[in-house]
Amino acid sequence: MIPIAKPSIADDEIEEVVKVLKSGFIAQGPKVAEFEEKFAEYIGVKHGVAVSSGTTALHIALLAADIGQNDEVITTPFTFAATGNSVLYVGAKPVFIDIDSKTYNLNPENIERAITDKTKAIMPVHLYGQPAEMDSIKKIAENYDLIVIEDAAQAHGAIYKGKKTGSLGDMGCFSFYPTKNMTTGEGGIITTDNEEIAEKARVLRSHGESERYTHVVLGYNFRMTDIAAGIGIVQLKRLDKFNERRIENAKYLTEQINKINGITTPFVASQSTHVYHQYTIRVEKSRDELIEFLNKEGIGTGIHYPTPIYNQKLYQDLGFSATCPETEAASAEVLSLPVHPLLEKNDLEKIVSVLREASKQINLF
Repeated sequence: MIPIAKPSIADDEIEEVVKVLKSGFIAQGPKVAEFEEKFAEYIGVKHGVAVSSGTTALHIALLAADIGQNDEVITTPFTFAATGNSVLYVGAKPVFIDIDSKTYNLNPENIERAITDKTKAIMPVHLYGQPAEMDSIKKIAENYDLIVIEDAAQAHGAIYKGKKTGSLGDMGCFSFYPTKNMTTGEGGIITTDNEEIAEKARVLRSHGESERYTHVVLGYNFRMTDIAAGIGIVQLKRLDKFNERRIENAKYLTEQINKINGITTPFVASQSTHVYHQYTIRVEKSRDELIEFLNKEGIGTGIHYPTPIYNQKLYQDLGFSATCPETEAASAEVLSLPVHPLLEKNDLEKIVSVLREASKQINLF
C-alpha cells in the first residue's frame, strides 16, 4: 500500500528523544525554549510559543488577541474543523465565507461584505500548503482594524512574496501532527513579532501563571514537552529537504496527470511557493469510483474536505448556515493523492499508471 501520508523519522530524532529522556527534563524545559527560538528564526519572526497542538495554538492565539464572547472571526469553511472550533472555544462566532475556486483559500473578494461591528479578526488558512492571498487580506484588515491570525497548520516553509507563512499576519499558528510537513508527534506553535501577544500566549498555555504558582488569568495546560521539542529541533533541520521532495513529487505528478482527461491538477499562484502538505486533484465525475479503484490497487487517498464546516452536525445544531457555492463544489470533487517525501520513483510511476488505467475504465468527464 502506498499511504496517503507517512512521517519521516530517522535515527537523529530517536537519538534526540533518548538524550531528552536521560536529561531528566521531560516536560516543558530547555528543549522547548530552544525549539521556539529556532522555529521563530526559521519563520522570520521574533517570538515562538510552543504548545500541545495546532488546535491549541489557534485557541491560545485568539485568547491572546482578546477575542471572546460575541466577537466574530471571518474564516473559511473549507478546512479541518479545528479552525472553526477554536473560534467557538473562546465564545466567539466563526463567520464562513467562500473560497477561491483555484487555490481553495479564502477569497478576499468575499471578506468586506461579511464584516460587521462585531468582527474582530480574519483567520485565513493556507490550505494544502499554498499561502492565501495575504496582501489583500492584510489591506482589508488594516482598513477595518482587524487582527489577522494565519492558520498555517499545513504550510510549514511555504512562501508568499518572499516571506514565510507565519510571518505574514499578526500571528501564525502551526501544527506538528505526524502527517504534517514536519512533526513533533503532537504539538503546535504560535509565531509573532508582537511581544505583548507572545507573553500573553506564554501565560495562557501554562495555567495562567506569570511565575511559579502565581496565577493571573484563567489559563490552560497546553504546554509542549521537551520530548516533542527534541523531535521538532531535528525535524526543522530536515524541513526544507522534505519540502523540496514534496515539490519534486508534485511536479512529476502534475506533468503526468495533466495528460489524463477528467482530472484537474493543483493550481499554484505565481507569487507563492506551494509546499504540498496535500497534493489535491479535482475530479468532476465519478470520484467515489476512482477512490475505490485506487484503493484496490494499493494507493491511499483522502478527501480534504468532504463536508464544509457549516454543514457539520455540530454547526447545524448551533444554527450555522452559509452560501458558499465554490466550497460546496470543491467538497464534492477534491481528491488527495500521496505526495510525501518518502515516496520512491516507482511509487509515483504506479500512481500515474493506475490513474491512467482508471481513466480507461471509469467515466471521469
